[in-house]
Amino acid sequence: MLSPQERERKKGVFAKALRSGGNAQTSRYMELYADFSQLGYTRELADGYADAFVNDQKKPLAEDIIQTAILFDKIRDFGSAEFYLDMLKDKKLSNDDKFAYCIEALKVKSKQGHWRDAVDFRTENINFMQNYSKKIDMKQLADMYIALALVDCASKKPMQAFKLLTNFGYKPQGKNDAKLVDIFITCIYICAKSGDRDSVASNIENAHGALKLFTEFEHPWLKAYYEKLIEDAAQGII
Repeated sequence: MLSPQERERKKGVFAKALRSGGNAQTSRYMELYADFSQLGYTRELADGYADAFVNDQKKPLAEDIIQTAILFDKIRDFGSAEFYLDMLKDKKLSNDDKFAYCIEALKVKSKQGHWRDAVDFRTENINFMQNYSKKIDMKQLADMYIALALVDCASKKPMQAFKLLTNFGYKPQGKNDAKLVDIFITCIYICAKSGDRDSVASNIENAHGALKLFTEFEHPWLKAYYEKLIEDAAQGII
């Protein structure tokens, strides 16, 4: 979830409201972000965000619909995540929003086991994603490969998924690299699905090694959150 300052930089409309200090939506966003900072991803956060920025808006922003889907994805309510993503199915989106939408749609379809839908969606959008990926940073590129690997894994091709994710050339971004942990967690999950327990153990070690490099965590709950994700991934849960 973007901090209020990051959101300010991203959207001019929000920036003006944030500077004025009088916008109810801005205040609500700051309240939700404060809850997120203390408690992490919760049902209350997902429901509160959905109500404030999508359900109660006549024309919700695409980025808020995507963020809502992401919040439901984080608490593994994939049905609700897909419900919100479906709002954007036939909408004309900016390239930034379309890329984020594609990533989240691939992840949600794959996590539900809807592999045919995921493969079809990938086929329809892969040219756009590959072209757009030339303009993005390494962490966004990792998000794309994580999503594509999940599609392969859902399609019962775990070895192909593992190779795709480990061979694209991610370059660690310093000591506090949460994206590197995300990659290892996805690798753990893929290996668990393949039944390769040795590789599961190896990637668990890699994930914990990446966590040990952290000099600080952005939120107080984040370390325990990642440790739980590692445990779950080892059981084939993501």
